[in-house]
This record gives sequence, C-alpha cells and structure tokens, in this order.
Amino acid sequence: MAMDLEFDGQTAVVTGGSKGIGLAVVRALAAGGAHVIAGANRPSAELDELAKNERVRFAEVDLAAPSGPAALVAEAGDRVDILVNNVGGAPARPGGFLSITDDDWLATINLDLMTAVRACRAVLSAMLAAKSGTIITICSVNARLPDPAVLDYSTAKAGLAAFCKALSKEAGPHGIRVNTVSPGPVATDLWLGAGGVAQTVGAATGATPEDVARQAAGQMVTGRFTQPSEVADLVLFLASSRAGNITGADFTIDGGLVPTW
Repeated sequence: MAMDLEFDGQTAVVTGGSKGIGLAVVRALAAGGAHVIAGANRPSAELDELAKNERVRFAEVDLAAPSGPAALVAEAGDRVDILVNNVGGAPARPGGFLSITDDDWLATINLDLMTAVRACRAVLSAMLAAKSGTIITICSVNARLPDPAVLDYSTAKAGLAAFCKALSKEAGPHGIRVNTVSPGPVATDLWLGAGGVAQTVGAATGATPEDVARQAAGQMVTGRFTQPSEVADLVLFLASSRAGNITGADFTIDGGLVPTW
C-alpha cells in the first residue's frame, strides 16, 4: 500500500521488528517515510538489510523484561508518533489445559499482554504532551475464538484486546488513537517455522507440519494463510491520517476464519 511518504518526519517504534509481521511493518513504515526503531532480542539478516536504510534502526532489547519496552522507547528520543505492539508468542499446548504450568501462564501473559502494557506506558506521556499519536497492537482472532491448543495465548490476547479498547477511551479525547489488528494464521515462523505451531502440533499428533498447516489453511474461506505484508498494509492504513477518526476498533484479517461478525 503506497502512502506517498505519508509518515515523513514521524518516528515509529515497532516491538518484535526482526521477522514476520513486525519486519513487514518496519519495512512498510520506512517506505512511507517514517524513522523506525525496531526492537527485538536479536537481529535478523532481513532487518540488518533494512537497517542499511537511514530510516531504520535496530535496538537490541529483551522485550519480555519489565524494563525492556521502556528501554526500546527511550531509543526513539523525546517523540514517538506511532507505536506498533507486535512482539508475542503462541506456544502450542497439545497436552491440554492440565499441561500448562503457572510458569507457562505467567510467561505467556507477560509477553503477549504486559509487553504491550509497558510499551504503551512508556509512550503515553509524550503523546499526551503532543496531543497526538497512534498505537496499533497486533492482537489475534483467538481473543474472540479461543482455542484450547493455544489456551494461555488465547486468554492473554483477550486481555490485550480489552486493554486496548479501554485505553482508547481514556486516550481518545487527547488526540491519541488506539486500535488492534487481529490476524488469523499468518505465514510466519510462529506458525510455520522450527518449533512453530505446525511442527509442535504435528509432533504431538503424528501429522506432518505440512499437513497441520494445510488443515489450518482449509479452515479459512480463502484457503490460505495471510501474508505478513497484508497485515502490514492494514497497520499502515490505521497509522495514517486516512484513518483519522478510527479508534477503539479491532480489525480482523483472517481469510474468513471467524464465522461470525
């Protein structure tokens, strides 16, 4: 989606920006003119290549640590126009509810909910002072379509959706827009890579990862996974002035997976 340098002069922070959806968002925002700080616990070859562009900077940070999101935001300096909360994980739980320990629950809630809470806390004062800003959080269809195969992830994402909706009500009168994007299965390592959902479920059920991915794709009306660039295009629109009166909304991009509206 071409934005004709819509974001020229703006500063964006993207959590989990080294691969998958986050990398696609970094690429799209930079192409739109933004200066982007991409945070992750390690770089990737793709992000290193993007960082050759003066508009992109990688910040090595442990976003799961309580101080991590604030440290990333500090890399942006005094101004953050756009925050994209993307970092997260969806550990498959083929053993069911009783296999999920307290430590598992706390780790998932920390990464999938608290990282976004902390990043929002870190940017909000500057956005309030500027009376402008936009926060876009990558949520999940599992917030409304909870799945026992990712039970703790579904729960954390439901909490994330509620948090963002509540924050939108508080921040909206001050010129700050807060929205969520809820993908279904996306063609990223989280689903298709080593240790991803397809491989983990396949190992537990005796199916090949390819069969698991094929079955998941077959649940979508379009018959395919969403591409990271398609999610990034939606994020780009929501960050732009074209979405200037959209806040407190959730946008599903799932190939028709969720059967209700």
